[in-house]
Amino acid sequence: MSIDKETARRVAHLARIEVAESDLDRVAAELSGILGFMEQLRDVDVSGIEPMTSVTPMALPLREDRITAGGEPERILGNAPDARRGFFAVPKVVE
Repeated sequence: MSIDKETARRVAHLARIEVAESDLDRVAAELSGILGFMEQLRDVDVSGIEPMTSVTPMALPLREDRITAGGEPERILGNAPDARRGFFAVPKVVE
């Protein structure tokens, strides 16, 4: 896909990027190169490849799922900037 000067000007306007008139040809060529690379990526066969979130395999640490009694309100509220009668107190944000 080829990007022309007018399209480069419009993309710059939409991105709120100021591009000098003399640089529009270069920007259009760079955008065309990016789109060309994306078209090459579309042709890569990725069937049978599992999606991943990292290049190294990671396993999240798991903990035992158990019910606890809690019963530590003083400790829980100890770091609160404002606690009243056993509850977190927050400033009113809606009238």
